[in-house]
Amino acid sequence: MSHAFSFTATAPAELWAEAADAAEALVAGEPDGIANMANVAALIWQAIPDLNWAGFYRFDGQELVLGPFQGKAACIRIPLGKGVCGAAARLRASQRVADVNAFPGHIACDAASRSELVVPVVADDRLIGVLDLDSPHPGRFTTDDQAGAEALIARIAGALAGT
Repeated sequence: MSHAFSFTATAPAELWAEAADAAEALVAGEPDGIANMANVAALIWQAIPDLNWAGFYRFDGQELVLGPFQGKAACIRIPLGKGVCGAAARLRASQRVADVNAFPGHIACDAASRSELVVPVVADDRLIGVLDLDSPHPGRFTTDDQAGAEALIARIAGALAGT
């Protein structure tokens, strides 16, 4: 089955709403969480401008492990509490970082990244992983981006868990 999505919004809030609708349609009826992560990473890569990395790290019960993504090859394992992704996972709270070089303990998987948005994926009170978005532009992510990414993840978290 082919999925063709067209995104017409230009304002971040509306663009994220379109992406969330598309993501929900993509994962509908698919029980495999990794397959759903792969499609959602590709969809975000297509829909959201000015990214150089978009994807997931999955929580294996001890650390974050690289999951499906779009962009350059990335770090494979991230301990909880390390870097932006590890902080988001440990705190179960989104991390929006305007300047990754100013973030203590930032893990530079792609030297071109200048800002980052990480949203934890939690389903049934269980940490599934994190959505990680990187941009080569400092200050790329706004509060609208954060709210939109959080809303998208909230709508599909169960499908990303494979439940």
